[in-house]
Amino acid sequence: MAAPAPGEPGAAASAVLDELARNFTYGAQGAGNGSLSGAWYRRNQIHLFGVLLAILGNLVISISLNIQKYSHLRLAQQEHPRPYFRSVLWWGGVILMALGEMGNFVAYGVAPITLIAPLGCMSVTGSAITSVMFLRENLRASDLIGMTLALAGTYLLVNFAPNITQAISARTVQYYFVGWQFMIYMILEILVFCILLYFHKRKGMKHIVILLTLVALLASVTVISVKAVSGMITFSVTDKMQLTYPIFYIMCIIMIASCVFQVKLLNQATKLYNTATVVPVNHIFFTISAIIAGIIFYQEFLGAAFLTIFIYLFGCFLSFLGVVLVTRNREKEHLPQPYIDFGNVPGKQILDKIQPDSSGLSYGTLPDGSDSIKSPNEEKKGV
Repeated sequence: MAAPAPGEPGAAASAVLDELARNFTYGAQGAGNGSLSGAWYRRNQIHLFGVLLAILGNLVISISLNIQKYSHLRLAQQEHPRPYFRSVLWWGGVILMALGEMGNFVAYGVAPITLIAPLGCMSVTGSAITSVMFLRENLRASDLIGMTLALAGTYLLVNFAPNITQAISARTVQYYFVGWQFMIYMILEILVFCILLYFHKRKGMKHIVILLTLVALLASVTVISVKAVSGMITFSVTDKMQLTYPIFYIMCIIMIASCVFQVKLLNQATKLYNTATVVPVNHIFFTISAIIAGIIFYQEFLGAAFLTIFIYLFGCFLSFLGVVLVTRNREKEHLPQPYIDFGNVPGKQILDKIQPDSSGLSYGTLPDGSDSIKSPNEEKKGV
């Protein structure tokens, strides 16, 4: 069959399909495919660069969170604490977080979503190590086991994630944006989102699964738009300018709006539930939604073998299990003690333990010298 002439209606669609065919390149099946061999490295250099950026970015984010927490603790110990935004240490944490998020942003532009999204486990497991250095927390046996499982899962993810190399141009994003797969996916996602939002707002249901499912549905849109924006910027730098297309700014608006609402819902979850519960559930839900988005919108598992998909999913499972072990019961270690131990304070009456005042508004009160602990005989005389 002859190709359509440039003026015919099918010419534009044919050009887009030709561009997509050039953008997708899979490693040939054979020796080295699915193993960390020299041929695998040569085929996946750009992916490994994205993996390195994502891992470093997540580790920097974990350091920044602990630095900010450490700055809050230091300010709380001061007699006249300053606002946290005047602390140089706090701003250092903010700058590190911005650098880490920038690394993740660039990584999405050069590597598949299904490869980058699960690497968020590095932020959680890395936080367990940095909290030992900055916050003097204990490194538990479950932390070591969780880190080992997360590293094993990361190895499998990097090795068996789809080795598809795709140049994200504006025409590519437009083609996917109007594809029937994405249309059906978005209709179902909007329907589920509206149903959950109705139960959350109208019925007052604030279960953690409902809140974090809403966050995950927004996150799937976020990762699609982030990869589109980052990919078009990368394509503009390496090949041809893409920032003049309207789809670039549409994706920017979608990215910002979905991030804002995602953070708002996540803050509601952290107010209602402790961090040790929110972090692993949110990581699992976010990763699953991001993988589904990458498969449907960018077709990242197109042509992948069944064994490759199975080992990839097993790597995801190991990383999920590692995150759960690292965060398990961590919040209970920071619960307040049922008394205040003052020890021996020079010039003051020695009070070993002061129980909370259940009838007052304060946690506990110090009795003065005249109202010290009475003996049983004195209590009888008072009666």
